[in-house]
Amino acid sequence: MERTETVRAPVPGSIVALAVDHGALVAEGATLCVIESMKLEHVVTAGSSGLISSIDVRVGDVVSQGQILATLVPQPTTDSRLPDEDTISPAFHTSISEMQERRVATTDESRPAAVAKMHNAGKLTAREKVALLLDKQPALEYGTFTIAAQRARRSVEDLIERTPADGLVAMIGPINTGNVDAEDATAAVLAYDTTVLAGTQGVQNHRKMDRLLDIAADRCLPVVMFADGGGGRPGDTDMAGRAGLDVPTFASLARLSGSVPLVAVVSGYCFAGNAILAGMCDIIIATRDAHIGAGGPSMIEGGGLGTVTPDEIGPAAMHAGTGVVGILVDDDAEAVATARRYTAFFQGSATRWSHDDQSSLRAAIPQNHRRTYDVRSIVTTIADTASVLEIGEMYGRSLVTALARVEGVTVGIVANDPAHGGGAIDASAAIKGTRFLDLCASFRIPIVSLIDTPGIMVGTEAEQEATVLHASRLFIATARHPLRVMAVVMRRGYGLGAMAMAGGGFKETDFTVAWPSATIGPMGLEGAVTLGYRRELDAIEDDSARRERYEALVAEAYDAGKAINAATWFDVDEVIDPADTRSWIASFL
Repeated sequence: MERTETVRAPVPGSIVALAVDHGALVAEGATLCVIESMKLEHVVTAGSSGLISSIDVRVGDVVSQGQILATLVPQPTTDSRLPDEDTISPAFHTSISEMQERRVATTDESRPAAVAKMHNAGKLTAREKVALLLDKQPALEYGTFTIAAQRARRSVEDLIERTPADGLVAMIGPINTGNVDAEDATAAVLAYDTTVLAGTQGVQNHRKMDRLLDIAADRCLPVVMFADGGGGRPGDTDMAGRAGLDVPTFASLARLSGSVPLVAVVSGYCFAGNAILAGMCDIIIATRDAHIGAGGPSMIEGGGLGTVTPDEIGPAAMHAGTGVVGILVDDDAEAVATARRYTAFFQGSATRWSHDDQSSLRAAIPQNHRRTYDVRSIVTTIADTASVLEIGEMYGRSLVTALARVEGVTVGIVANDPAHGGGAIDASAAIKGTRFLDLCASFRIPIVSLIDTPGIMVGTEAEQEATVLHASRLFIATARHPLRVMAVVMRRGYGLGAMAMAGGGFKETDFTVAWPSATIGPMGLEGAVTLGYRRELDAIEDDSARRERYEALVAEAYDAGKAINAATWFDVDEVIDPADTRSWIASFL
């Protein structure tokens, strides 16, 4: 008896197509019929090759699940057709082609004039900057095919051509995978495209940014934002409201502050909303020809404040002095490289490191206690080679703040700079220091404090700058966070300024050590002598004798306050060889 196989309906539904007739020879996997069920088509195929001995249904028949549709007599066949030649339909091929064409339309290659304009200005495009930032691994782009919300006033074809990605490149990808021992080097990257509607903030690119900020919050991803652009876009028409004040972007980014690293890069004009987003970031890296302002020329003129050009608003060099710009660089390539360096500090320990000869620190402090010196050379010597990234060099100049590594571990370094204001903590230095300590506290980065300060800046000008308020915040910054502080008194450790540098007091630290060159006191020793011995000195009528007595008293104060004597009172934990500073820090890391 000849063996047969039955073909049954996999689902209930209607027969909408028959692909074979009685007596047809079919290959395994060939289509026999199509059943429509719940508005979906189900293709029924042959389980093996053979001859169709009977067809039990016709087009239009309603069948139940499991009902016999056809009978097949198995036998070999030389039919070379594909198992299911209908699997990839012409319509699907068309959809793939359309998608590929649309994707190409968003690339730089499809917009040579816009790219040439950027290159002629010495700038990289948004996509070129993102490509430099991310490692050479697959990155995920969100919202590639979005266009500006202006369908009420422009054709879709025009918007596809002129507003690709609605002017915002939004990607998630890896940074620094080969440089640090990080389990996850993934970051969210947002790049405004100034070749599209001047990099303005549109309805759709706000939605894209909101989407990535939500993902960054959920996955604790660093955010790098290329923030160039002109702020809000008044030309979008496809939106529910008119004012556009219910945009969640600004609040979403603000909520990320302190929970993930936020980096802004500016290399052109960055005004209004773009500038405010940049200002919310932990740091702004800017090229020297960048301009940053709370409003652009149109807003300034509209506010009745005169007519200005974009180049007159917020030059980056000026903002390096106001504290807005944290790091000033020469060009786009350096800006991207700096963003990579910055994010690496938050991604884990470096796998390889070296350091300079520490014995040079023994000669770092001049024998003349009134002589200035280069404190940055001390910072770079203590830290791993080429690991120091200074932040805010041109602002609050009496205080150096920098991220660095010691034996591969990230540390924050604060150091008084005697070359500016004698190293006294003035208002701008206090603001800068507080921001830096808050940053380090947010990411549990230990602090290395290199102290050489006469104290907090005093005088009538200092009071006009609200020094009392800002210097007080330095104490709060360390008291409210579980900051680890390792303090080293290099030369002068005087008064409240030294206490602020040591986390609020010399015993509020992991350790407070002093170099033999250090002196410690409740205030500047010369001032202490002047105040403490005023009556005695005033009673000496002869000027030279008074001066001689003053110098003798100052010498006594320096002798009493020098580190080795202060250590006998346990004012410091230890007096150490400067060459051992790095090993002390490494031991506590």
